[in-house]
Amino acid sequence: MKKGNLRLKKRRLRRKYHIRRKIQGTAERPRLVVYRSLNHIYAQLVDDQTGHTLASFSSNSRDFKEQLKSVKGKMNVATSVGKELAKKALEKNITKVVFDRNGYLFHGRVKALADGAREGGLTF
Repeated sequence: MKKGNLRLKKRRLRRKYHIRRKIQGTAERPRLVVYRSLNHIYAQLVDDQTGHTLASFSSNSRDFKEQLKSVKGKMNVATSVGKELAKKALEKNITKVVFDRNGYLFHGRVKALADGAREGGLTF
């Protein structure tokens, strides 16, 4: 790993741990965690009290790949993932969540996923 990439990763992890000290997910208001890789974006709802994942969705899901063929661009994919996760959450009667950006800046694909989740009916 290059020196610059390692420095960026350390900065993200520092932000991540700082955020996680303040944010706690419950069964009534789970934590919406975002992970972004180079090609895909992942989101899940976590109840930290029991340590269970209540719902998850990603751009790498098998059932979602058919819908992705019509969507162009990573930003639009992130918005679609947010909307699909919101659908799953509403099926389980979850409307309020706590947003955990996982150390990423609230910009770009992370913001697009959050906006998609809000459009889908989640409040945070």
